Amino acid sequence: MHRLFVVLPALALSASTAFAQAPATKAAAKPAAARQSATARKDLVEFEMMTWPEVKAAMAAGKTTALFYTGGTEQRGPQNVIAMPVLPYTPNNASADLPGTIGLTPELLGAILERVTEQAMTTGFKNVVLMGDHGGGQPATYAEVAKKMDAKYAPEGRHVYFCDEVYAKAQGDFDKWLVDHGYPSSSHAGIPDTSTMLYLGGDKGWVRKELIATAEGDPAPPPGARGRGRQNDPNTAPRKNNGITGDARRSTAALGKMAFDIKIDYAVKQIQGLLANQTKTTAQ
Repeated sequence: MHRLFVVLPALALSASTAFAQAPATKAAAKPAAARQSATARKDLVEFEMMTWPEVKAAMAAGKTTALFYTGGTEQRGPQNVIAMPVLPYTPNNASADLPGTIGLTPELLGAILERVTEQAMTTGFKNVVLMGDHGGGQPATYAEVAKKMDAKYAPEGRHVYFCDEVYAKAQGDFDKWLVDHGYPSSSHAGIPDTSTMLYLGGDKGWVRKELIATAEGDPAPPPGARGRGRQNDPNTAPRKNNGITGDARRSTAALGKMAFDIKIDYAVKQIQGLLANQTKTTAQ
């Protein structure tokens, strides 16, 4: 199942991370619209459905217990399908200032990728394609694992590939399209991220639409420097440090669809090319 809820006193579990519920507090008097919005979100406990300010507020209100619920990828009898879930962790480090990051070390990620590759090969797959949607050390780890595991299985006529264009090339080309068409430059939590979330989950509460008009953060880094971290520069204005790099105010679901379609198109073409090249090499 994608998500499982267990009803226990003051407790909620989800397929990702959740908080233990704290006792409810009496809300202060607010305008009707704000009160309705606050009421709809005051009981949120699913980490994956909260913004970082909401996480921080929840912890300040007493929701200080993190619950990690894991499931298994395995056969479910002849009547049920098998899904290969997305691995939601990347090389990253948590922050108390901007809560919401749960990261692995590159070494741990590499070990996990090696293991799932081996399990897929044991299952009988002939090709394994490793893919990721994150900078900050993930591409290098995926590339290293793919090279190592391909060397192991290539003598058996089986292969492991790293599909890098789904992230780096697709993202770079979409960023360029935005700038060429008059959109502000942005990266983390900017137009690409926010627009994609609007397209895929705008009707599910993935984006706080009433906050898009205020979604401007620190200046985006120059081309090629995305994901390298952002430090205070004494020659510029103080950082906003709100989790946004660039300007997301012109985000739309239509732009999100464009970004999403580019990723799919680039990934499919690259994977087809890798497999075609494998067939050609074997034939020779």
